[in-house]
Amino acid sequence: MTGTKIDTVELGTGGPRVSVQGLGCMGMSAAYGPTDADEARATLDRALDLGITFYDTADMYGMGENEKFIAPFVQAHRDEIVLATKFAIALDPADPTKRSIRNDRPYIRQSVEGSLSRLGVDEIDLYYMHRRDVNVPIEETVGAMAELVAEGKVKHLGLSEVTASELRAAQAVHPIAAVQSEWSLFSRDIEEGIVQAAAELGVGLVPYSPLGRGFLTGSFVNADKELTAGDFRRQQPRFTGDNAAANAALLEPVREIAAAHDATLGQIALAWLQHQAAVRGLAVVPIPGTRKRSRIEENAGATRIRLTDQDLALLEPIAGRVAGERYADMTFTSAGRD
Repeated sequence: MTGTKIDTVELGTGGPRVSVQGLGCMGMSAAYGPTDADEARATLDRALDLGITFYDTADMYGMGENEKFIAPFVQAHRDEIVLATKFAIALDPADPTKRSIRNDRPYIRQSVEGSLSRLGVDEIDLYYMHRRDVNVPIEETVGAMAELVAEGKVKHLGLSEVTASELRAAQAVHPIAAVQSEWSLFSRDIEEGIVQAAAELGVGLVPYSPLGRGFLTGSFVNADKELTAGDFRRQQPRFTGDNAAANAALLEPVREIAAAHDATLGQIALAWLQHQAAVRGLAVVPIPGTRKRSRIEENAGATRIRLTDQDLALLEPIAGRVAGERYADMTFTSAGRD
């Protein structure tokens, strides 16, 4: 796949125009064990060459290191890309495993200044509330975020891991361009409310972990046995023990469909997710993460795959059979909130 750009879409009514697939940058600095920095930098360049213009990071990825890592690329291509980053997850420098969620105005203002400085930019294209602090009214949080738009520090606002009612309350304060939530063949709970609300309100959806943190690509089966000690997937219930074996068996129809399309498992998983844009009537821009040029080329190729009705029927039941929760601690998500 060389020389051909992928399509673009408006991310939410009045939102930024972005490539129909973005790039999650977290793994270049955090969470997935050792990385090759030179290859990761080359991956950023290759993504842009393929027409990927939407780049996602957060202040908590590597405790700010990910924003610093992508900063030279961002600055070199500032007018060509759409940059998204996030606030709200506060880490303890003495113990990064300890985290808290903050949505208060002083913390938001402190966070945006930190991100602007690390990224070396004057304005963030899309600024997300990474997680919801239920002790702070969402209207207050979005009001503080809206002040950043008025001041020219942020162009568009986004939310992550929120419920339909929280999205509606936020939209009443200031236009929301996008909601970021986990959505994949293995994780479809957002279809029970937030997808409908986003379509109704003209808000785009940005699925994170669209490849099930790599599990849907078939690149590993059991995290305990195959991944390095620093890889956070070793703590996720779906990827260890009996759950891992049961979930690996669910990939058989994906393999069958991939063979029929001369594609990879990951490409089928991404093609299914991007098909949801037409089904649900809204912009859907997944952000698969990678730090390898070969993977970014593979992922971008998924935007040209068209699944048949028979393919979709085979894929439909998978999520309902998945063993294990998305996280060991689901209180860190929107699960269970109205």
